[in-house]
Amino acid sequence: MLQELESRTTAAAATGRQLPLVLLATHGETGWTVTGQHNGRTELPLTEAGERNAYRLGERLKELTFVKVFASPLLRAVQSCELAGFDGVAEIDPDLVEWDYGEYEGLTSAEIRERRPDWQLFRDGCPRGESPQRVAARADRVVSRVRSARGNVLLFSSGHFIRVLAACWIGIQPALSAKSFMLSTASLSALGYEHDLSQPVIRLWNDTHRLISNDTTWHGI
Repeated sequence: MLQELESRTTAAAATGRQLPLVLLATHGETGWTVTGQHNGRTELPLTEAGERNAYRLGERLKELTFVKVFASPLLRAVQSCELAGFDGVAEIDPDLVEWDYGEYEGLTSAEIRERRPDWQLFRDGCPRGESPQRVAARADRVVSRVRSARGNVLLFSSGHFIRVLAACWIGIQPALSAKSFMLSTASLSALGYEHDLSQPVIRLWNDTHRLISNDTTWHGI
């Protein structure tokens, strides 16, 4: 599927229509993705399964070409990027960091809803953490950077931020839509365009093809 997407954009470029792709890679599994705890800024390494799947991401990406590769500064994203084969190539982008969950860091959704039964991350944000508006502002900056790259771009980040990024890419409010964009760890998604650069679309979402079966943790709320 990834190679098919690139071949189509290459054919479009040959006819003078530049239709680049933005590949979104979620980091591999960590201990907290297994337990369902919200992991914003706490530094956790990948599990062994997470390392294996990060390597497999690299196998899927090796035939694609990128003019830029960016990674979140968090350890789990950096490890995933390196294991995928982009060590020494990627630039660290602080805007790609995961949502700051504030007081909800390390808690599961069930534990959070014991405190606040009607809580929704993409609508309410987190006390002493980030609001949806602040996360969307970071996502908008990333969108501006990748659209100016003039070629295929690869990003390594975390699930909730990527969901906001996708909403911002297609111009819809994250508070209304991002909750519907489920993601698993070590997944690949692709943003792009339909006919021209004025028509941004989501071309691929949450592809976990060829990943080991025990690493299917959802970044869901």
